[in-house]
Amino acid sequence: MHVYISAFVFLCCIYNNFNFFFFKDWTYPMRREMQEILPGLFLGPYSSAMKSKLPILQKHGITHVICIRQNIEANFIKPNFQQLFRYLVLDIADNPVENIIRFFPMTKEFIDGSLQSGGKVLVHGNAGISRSAALVIAYIMETFGVKYRDAFTYVQERRFCINPNAGFVHQLQVTFLKFLIITEKPFNESSSCQIDIYTNMLQRNVRSWRKTWEEDEWAPQLLRVKLWTKQIQDWRRNKNPGLCSD
Repeated sequence: MHVYISAFVFLCCIYNNFNFFFFKDWTYPMRREMQEILPGLFLGPYSSAMKSKLPILQKHGITHVICIRQNIEANFIKPNFQQLFRYLVLDIADNPVENIIRFFPMTKEFIDGSLQSGGKVLVHGNAGISRSAALVIAYIMETFGVKYRDAFTYVQERRFCINPNAGFVHQLQVTFLKFLIITEKPFNESSSCQIDIYTNMLQRNVRSWRKTWEEDEWAPQLLRVKLWTKQIQDWRRNKNPGLCSD
């Protein structure tokens, strides 16, 4: 994980000088444009992917597009350039109870495939604020192994108007815990306090999530929250009892 975090910090440093001025000069009309979050990965609203914006998309070298919409939005949020770009169209509602976690793997695979082939990808929903932002944040978290708050801050510095809904935020926080478990990362000094916070949060919400996601592949993992919490408490007590005392 340390290698991933170092790479993420390096990327932040590269963009820092530019984004200091960019952040200060953010204006409301910029919400209607796309911004480059990582080299080759753009985030924006549907207005940045409309037919009239083809010259801008081509200027930036866009080759792939993730189009996020709900069924009822299909009449006005469309993949406009299927002959020119490769599309991934996702049916996601901007609703706190929507299970957005299930879209993370396919989104990451699509973005990675685009970047590895030398392409560039635009992720857009309707406004480029909640659904699309959540997927980009999830991509950064899983790619670099960083927690939600760091990934959110990084993306917001490049697109100031992002605001994933509360349900998406909870799911993104869960994702960091899953990353540690999937990769079998130890509960070390750099992560144990944060995991403790997340597991406490999970315990408060696991019942309502289980009802909503009873068909989700992660449901059995969510039921292990108490075990994870016990493991963390044991680690703190046996290895470093004063680590999270504050």
